[in-house]
Amino acid sequence: MKVLLPLLAVIVLALVAVVGVQGANLDPLFGVWIPYAALLIFVSGMIFRVIGWARSPVPYPIATTCGQQKSLPWIKADNLESPSNRAGVIGRMALEVLFFRSLFRNTQADYRDGKKLAYGSEKFLWVAGLAFHWTFLYILLRHFRFFADPIPFFVPWMEGLDGLLEIGIPRLFMTDLVILIAVTYLVFRRITMPQVRYISLPADFFPLFLILGIAISGILMRYFIKVDLPGVKTLAMGLVTLSPKMPEGDIGAVFYVHLFLISVLFAYFPFSKLVHMGGVFLSPTRNMAANSREWRHVNPWNPPVKHHTYEEYEDDFREVMKSSGLPVEKE
Repeated sequence: MKVLLPLLAVIVLALVAVVGVQGANLDPLFGVWIPYAALLIFVSGMIFRVIGWARSPVPYPIATTCGQQKSLPWIKADNLESPSNRAGVIGRMALEVLFFRSLFRNTQADYRDGKKLAYGSEKFLWVAGLAFHWTFLYILLRHFRFFADPIPFFVPWMEGLDGLLEIGIPRLFMTDLVILIAVTYLVFRRITMPQVRYISLPADFFPLFLILGIAISGILMRYFIKVDLPGVKTLAMGLVTLSPKMPEGDIGAVFYVHLFLISVLFAYFPFSKLVHMGGVFLSPTRNMAANSREWRHVNPWNPPVKHHTYEEYEDDFREVMKSSGLPVEKE
């Protein structure tokens, strides 16, 4: 059920857009008001989450390390694995954000012959995660064709590189195929691996099915179901310039399904695990220097402590101590 319910929810969302546009003629609602509301929820939700993270007290360095920390001069330190300065922290953060360095080291535990616990490489997860995130970004930048006038110089260059194989008419974009394979693998992995399926929740499957729905609806528009591209451009430019204008004629129901699913993803983003996109930059395990051997870190939130010395203790309890036979320093 934790797989079927999220899948059913995405299907229902797609049907809501189809019925709302073709059955109730609610094109302005799905084309203007829902995207604006989703963007407002996304921005305000992200601000709320970032402020919450920034206000969390982290007085001590708790950086996640797996290398030699800087200590004595004759001991070689690893400034990427255990960075002790800002340059090392930036380098490790860049490798984490751009290349998923920690996921690259992920291992899979499994029993061999029913008895022996063995650890093996899990590079397929790293490849799928890297391919999904990079192609998602690539496709997002490629869509700047609809949100800018004139079209940015890098968009035709990216489209030419993406369709380098020149397969089919219209030309097949490799990123469309890669993102489908990557997301399908991530879903398949959660379903087929018992350990991962056990710890997975409906909230883990829902964004995957939602992104899969966005990708499928986009592919349908490009290769199978034609939509009014000038009308899409008019609507997109109106949304960006805060002067929304509904295009004349019918754009196509599949476009509104695509836009509605994107709006749902934006609105859902700050309240889901997808928010790690912003949280990684504020994670103290990543953005702090491992310099506890070089500097003494004192908790600034500790209240002042009134010390009670032994002399004061003996003055308070001297007679009781003497009556009990305990030795005292002063008679």
